[in-house]
Amino acid sequence: MEGKNIVIEYRYAEGKPGRLSEFAAELVRLNVDVIVTGGPAPTRAAKEATVTIPIVMGFDNDPVGSGFVASLARPGGNITGLSTLSPEISGKQLELLKEILPKLSRAAIFGISTSPGNAQALKETELAAGALGVKLQYLDVREPKDIEIAFREASKGHAEAVLMLVSPVLNTQRMRIVDLAVRNQVPAVYGQQEFVEAGGLMTYGVSLTDLFRRAATYVDKILKGAKPADLPVEQPTKFEFIINLKAAKQIGLTIPPNVLVRADKVIRESAGINRHGVADERAAQERSSAPFWLRVMRLRPQGGRVKR
Repeated sequence: MEGKNIVIEYRYAEGKPGRLSEFAAELVRLNVDVIVTGGPAPTRAAKEATVTIPIVMGFDNDPVGSGFVASLARPGGNITGLSTLSPEISGKQLELLKEILPKLSRAAIFGISTSPGNAQALKETELAAGALGVKLQYLDVREPKDIEIAFREASKGHAEAVLMLVSPVLNTQRMRIVDLAVRNQVPAVYGQQEFVEAGGLMTYGVSLTDLFRRAATYVDKILKGAKPADLPVEQPTKFEFIINLKAAKQIGLTIPPNVLVRADKVIRESAGINRHGVADERAAQERSSAPFWLRVMRLRPQGGRVKR
């Protein structure tokens, strides 16, 4: 119970990754029992700040490639948690675009080529593109200033749709990206729910909400004495497909009924409509945390000693 037997410290970098090292060092000085991170950038900051305090990853698209764990089965250090590693998702996203746009022949991909996990995602997308007869145009977006350039290049390349890989840069600029997609009248598919809630067309990807809930089980085990090195990293088991009909209308796009019926949620105005056509206000309001945050758990004993 927070305030009675646990204290939760919260740090949010407001989309400014440069602040993460400062926050991580501050939390280490507080001698917390567990650090929970919301994405690769804060995980790296926490890793550089401590090799002893347990770190639970809320999500990471390639923990091994990022150098956070030795392997998913045997993390081997002070870091464990959840992985979003599921490269086949991007191929599925392209298939969905093709179903919505049967004549799709060219698509642009926005991402960061050096991000761990993206190489596998690109490979899966290329395989799907070959089977679907779609030509791909990859555009590197390393900084916010690259976003408008990428949209211009996609337009020059006659891209009829855009596929957004998971990236902290893209995530922190999602309102801008959604606006540019509408202005350019280009359908876009995203890997995170927040983009669709911000007005984007559709998302198909790992449920980050589910991952963060599962991260709580790691915190529980660690506070009860388990070591991160002995807790295997879990891969995603829950995926979500969300469509925003208001966004589709803005770009003059009609979503086929056979695609709509497969959606886990359809956003019409402000409410979410689940697959049975029933309004789901709570689902519409749920938000996964942005990738630039750190959370720490510190036990406050109610009598007796706490094992650290």
